[in-house]
Amino acid sequence: MKCYSNHLLDLKALVERAGDAVMSIYDTDFRVLEKDNKTPLTEADLAANTIIKQGLREISDYPHLSEEDKHIDWQQRQQWHRYWLIDPIDGTKEFIKKNDEFTINIALIESGKAIMSVVYAPALETLYYAAHNYGAWKQNAAGVQQLSLQITEQHRPTRALISRSHKSREADFLSAIYPQIEFIKMGSSLKLCAVADGQADLYLRLGPTSEWDTGAAQCIVESAGGYVLTSDLQALRYNQKECILNPAFIVTNQINPTNRLLFQ
Repeated sequence: MKCYSNHLLDLKALVERAGDAVMSIYDTDFRVLEKDNKTPLTEADLAANTIIKQGLREISDYPHLSEEDKHIDWQQRQQWHRYWLIDPIDGTKEFIKKNDEFTINIALIESGKAIMSVVYAPALETLYYAAHNYGAWKQNAAGVQQLSLQITEQHRPTRALISRSHKSREADFLSAIYPQIEFIKMGSSLKLCAVADGQADLYLRLGPTSEWDTGAAQCIVESAGGYVLTSDLQALRYNQKECILNPAFIVTNQINPTNRLLFQ
């Protein structure tokens, strides 16, 4: 397998190619379908999924698990040591609303941990990429910036992210714990990336998410020096069980006693 830096170049090119296809649909009066679980689906989800899967086959022979192609038996999946985890479009509701806050996500998972990833927001022309022991980076019109969380004591409200498209009980929990708090509404995996690049201090998620919703962005957060933690303050892990739903988790720039209070 190629070294991280070269392999990330392949992933960046692939996700940008998928982004071009997605944006060509985004700018049209596209049709919205409904999946069996009542969540929305567009032709952009399917187009990105096809491009990404084809591209990953050219990069490696690792298996893949995608939101749009997810019916893989647990008996087979539990044998995977290394595989690609894909969310062709995270934030399909944001895509449909055309508010630009949707992302294309690819992560390489090894032994339950996301070790390399790209998160691309094509409408915002912003790309995050990272690899374990390599670092995390943000690329946009302003250039390329390495992400490195530096925690200092600041006398300001805690900045917490909440979903733009889902009703959130998290705001009530956070308000009860933090005397000063500022809420920032944002869609998709951009919420995790916002913690990684210092735009926010934390993101609490108590409601259901799937593994492809978080894998790529978790690698960005952790490579920048942040944390994605379950209720026992352990790192969120992947492909450890038959069900692909995540438990409740918090994304934070530091571990402290307050983190545990959020799950009580």
